Amino acid sequence: MRYFLRVLFVLGIVLPVTFAGDAVAGPQQLPASVQAAVSAAVNKELAAYGGVTPIPGAVIGVWVPGKGEFVKGFGSGQLMPRVPMALDDHFRVGSNTKTFVATVLLQLVDEKKLTLDDTIAHFSLGISVPNANRITLRQLAEMRSGIIDMYAVPGVQQENESVWASRTPQQWVALAGKQPPLFAPGAKYNYSNTNWFLLGLIIEKVTHDTIEHQIASRILTPMGLSQTSFPTTNRGMPAPYAHGYALDAKKQWIDESTALPPSVSWAAGVMISDMADMKRWVKAYVTGTTNSAATQKARLACIPTGTGNLAFGLGIGCSAGWYGYTGGITGYNTGAYYMPATGITIIAFVNSQVEQPFPGVTNAIFRDIAKIVTPDNVPFVK
Repeated sequence: MRYFLRVLFVLGIVLPVTFAGDAVAGPQQLPASVQAAVSAAVNKELAAYGGVTPIPGAVIGVWVPGKGEFVKGFGSGQLMPRVPMALDDHFRVGSNTKTFVATVLLQLVDEKKLTLDDTIAHFSLGISVPNANRITLRQLAEMRSGIIDMYAVPGVQQENESVWASRTPQQWVALAGKQPPLFAPGAKYNYSNTNWFLLGLIIEKVTHDTIEHQIASRILTPMGLSQTSFPTTNRGMPAPYAHGYALDAKKQWIDESTALPPSVSWAAGVMISDMADMKRWVKAYVTGTTNSAATQKARLACIPTGTGNLAFGLGIGCSAGWYGYTGGITGYNTGAYYMPATGITIIAFVNSQVEQPFPGVTNAIFRDIAKIVTPDNVPFVK
């Protein structure tokens, strides 16, 4: 078993509408040449990151204010029997979950229930973590804590699924906490899902509530994100959904849509959504409509990661003027990005988690589309 949660970007905008007399026409479409170039780029990357056959499918959305949109399902949402990818298919959005957790965190800062400079030790979680009295919430959210990613703990990737499923969030953190720190707090960037389990536990301690209810009551319900959820026990997917696939040893596709229980990814990557909801969400959190100007400034204070033109803020990826996130989880790779300077949104949902070679299938698609619509702002360049 191989399981990872990773990062990237997100966005959303208001769709342009044209009128013909009293009848409302459909949304303005991007020029045919742009649509053809985007389609070619998507198909190229699905093939490049595939096995014997391309990655089964993708849902792509591109919205360019004043010029139009392009939304399309590519390939299959299910292979046997074959079902074409649909625009309203649900996907596991993986680490895009972190954008919701970060927003709850910032709202709690706005409410003066905690500060970004509070340390882990301040919250008395009853879990031993190296440098707990020095690592701040800010450093957790920036991926600069020095705490090892729990999925990278030696031997964890060789464990069977039942062992993974038996662990609580507290036990996952404790497992990582037994490892020596990778570096001093704040010294550099290292992607760690353990940070987000810690933030989830801290939010629960402060609010005396579950992280899933805090996300629902503060974000999902007020914004009407009815197709977005935080499952807690059910491995199933809401209909309609894209089946998630992985390559076996023979480079053939196997269905892993329900391979892992929610407890394995929890506050680091458990959420499910669709393209329409994520389009709205990325614009909301990138433009700061969900929290105060002060905490939004902190969110967008992106620090270079040391890889190409990639930087990272408080639970947000930043590259070449784009902001958002890409989530990778078994069977799925989902990216949502927004560029404040232009109002352009790009959504790329792929039903397989293939993250090598750099920058991974969803990021490669996003980068290719950005080259077409914003050639002066190309993300994920090493």
